[in-house]
Amino acid sequence: MDIVIFGAGGRAGRRAVAEARGRGHRVTAVVRDPARHSGPDGLLPMAGDDPDGLRLVAGDVMDAASVELAAAGHDAAISAAADLAVPSHEFFTASARALASGLVKAGVPRLVVVGLSSVLPGASGAPLMDEPGYPSEYRSFCLGHAAGLAELRTADLDWAYVAPAGDFDHEGTPAGRYRIAEHGDMASRITYADFAIALVDEIETPRSHRSAASVREA
Repeated sequence: MDIVIFGAGGRAGRRAVAEARGRGHRVTAVVRDPARHSGPDGLLPMAGDDPDGLRLVAGDVMDAASVELAAAGHDAAISAAADLAVPSHEFFTASARALASGLVKAGVPRLVVVGLSSVLPGASGAPLMDEPGYPSEYRSFCLGHAAGLAELRTADLDWAYVAPAGDFDHEGTPAGRYRIAEHGDMASRITYADFAIALVDEIETPRSHRSAASVREA
């Protein structure tokens, strides 16, 4: 398959690129500034095409025309994009609209978005961010994600919003697998590598259609 990955330079995005390439897919990695992601420690030794099936290109996930240009000719898309320099509500709503419009125009039918568990139901049935004990300092970021998810629900394509049930574990040892979570849980962790498996699984064998799902450590 040909997969375009937006936000490919971040922690989740880089792992998704590695997972997709490891399965033999051709990947276009979209970043704002390819020069920052080239070199020995980057996505590619140099910006451009890689003989193993990876292209590194510049793109703006908040701009529908840029999304369309990057996504043309691909079978599916993953968005792991985030930009802390832009207010959360503005970024996640604008990027959701741009992805929906640009992917449809490019003829890409499937989108998998890296989500946030805080906007999904916790054990009480209420959004996790509304449950007692959830850190209030993250609320603005959570509300931005929630607004982006609301925009996705209006999109005219097959999308899945996939979130870790709690948070990412930066130090954990990957298990090579994951499991579907019944609800959000602040104590839950999953490594970026295992989360990437879930993202690419949703491209290869979709289970969530125009809906949100959460995953946790196996």
